Amino acid sequence: MPGKDAPVTFSAFQIDKPASSARIVVAMSGGVDSSVAAMLAARTGAEVVGVTLQLYDHGEAVKRSGACCAGQDIYDAAQVCEKLGIAHYVLDYESRFRSGVIERFADDYARGRTPVPCSLCNQGVKFTDLHAFARELGADALVTGHYVRRVVRAGKAELHKGRDAARDQSYFLYGTTAEQLDLLRFPIGELPKSEVRALAAQAGLVVAAKPDSQDICFVPDGDYAGLVKRLRPETEAPGDIVDLGGRLLGRHPGVVHYTVGQRRGLELGGQAEPLYVVRIEPDARRLVVGPKAALAVSEASVSDWNWLGEDQSKVEVKVRSLSRPVPATREGDRIRFHQPEFGVAPGQAAVLYDGDRLLGGGWIEETVAAAHLPYSDVA
Repeated sequence: MPGKDAPVTFSAFQIDKPASSARIVVAMSGGVDSSVAAMLAARTGAEVVGVTLQLYDHGEAVKRSGACCAGQDIYDAAQVCEKLGIAHYVLDYESRFRSGVIERFADDYARGRTPVPCSLCNQGVKFTDLHAFARELGADALVTGHYVRRVVRAGKAELHKGRDAARDQSYFLYGTTAEQLDLLRFPIGELPKSEVRALAAQAGLVVAAKPDSQDICFVPDGDYAGLVKRLRPETEAPGDIVDLGGRLLGRHPGVVHYTVGQRRGLELGGQAEPLYVVRIEPDARRLVVGPKAALAVSEASVSDWNWLGEDQSKVEVKVRSLSRPVPATREGDRIRFHQPEFGVAPGQAAVLYDGDRLLGGGWIEETVAAAHLPYSDVA
């Protein structure tokens, strides 16, 4: 990788015009990854414009480190742009972010689902709205600091996992459309995090040692349940905990405190084996619990597909960002796992791969248990 003063190859940005006449828009969150992406873009000699989205209340986040797109982060992005000698704009997308991400996050919890707000954010304001803004500016490329790779084969752009498996962010970008991918570029997707930080330090960027942002950036104190209770107070109503046969085992303080697969917080003593949340029935304010075997899933139905692949049916699928891909078959809107899979819950994203290539994905709506265990739908 080039050192501080070494040139950066403009061809790496895959723009079919001279650098001197090209315009690159960089989405800047105020972190080290997007800052280095902007630095690499600036070194090409193209005109570079940094854009930061203010996504949630400045007052709540300004004093908290490790945030994203608010407060100190906006200031840091501006400092980096000044250092690089590029323009910087701040767009207020707070209302869109609240309706499209925060409200959806609370709704999913209220429905007993397991939300993935980072995917919602990327599908909404970060890619859809920012893509439109970049087009309005006449950009030839929209650059982000994600650890993924854009690969062109036979004239078609593909989305691939980041080279650094520990940092790969493709799971959260499954909703990227082919139109968006035509404009998007990911210049740090080939790099490990250590090299990104080293480049930032070599360039004297103020964010070189800045901590990474946490996954759910809009919860300033990390109290997810507290946020949901403020927005959806019905979720803190107490209710029953029952087993798979409908037998009452205890009480819970509110469904907001639980997700499918959770064991902590049930406080059910005297059981023959550990029990886990198998299903959440929010209308009845009821948790259904069972042994770990009851969490095994053989199939899942998926909605709101986004597809970048061709007609692949034999695939690998991830149902959580940190899980390993497992073999599966895609049959219409259903995913059939070749072996029972754990940790599959409505609300999560099912993301499909062919090796390193991301094919697409969608939202998990329902699951089919691999083990046929008794259950009574008690009132």
